[in-house]
Amino acid sequence: GWTSRWDERLATSLLQNWDSAMADALKKGSLIRVNRQAYLSSVEAKASAGEPPAYLLEGPGEVLAVKGDYAQLRFRQPVPDIWLRLDQLEAYAGN
Repeated sequence: GWTSRWDERLATSLLQNWDSAMADALKKGSLIRVNRQAYLSSVEAKASAGEPPAYLLEGPGEVLAVKGDYAQLRFRQPVPDIWLRLDQLEAYAGN
C-alpha cells in the first residue's frame, strides 16, 4: 500500500543523504580508520584471507582521493595504497 511506498522513498532519501554526508565528511586529507563490522561483511573482506591487519582497524589512514563511493587510502605502513567504499570508513578520532 501507500505506507510501503512511503517507507521505501524515506529509506532511499535517508541513504542518499547519508552517502552525501559521508562524502562531505571524508575528503582528501581526512584521517580515517576502517569500521570493523562494515568491512567484515564486505566483498573486499571476503576476497582477503583471514582477519584484516590491525593498522586498518586502528588507523589512522589518510584519504588520498574520493571517487564516487570509494576512497583511496594510505596508511603509515610500508603497504600499498588501497581503495575501500566510503561506508566502510569512519573518521579517526585519535587515542
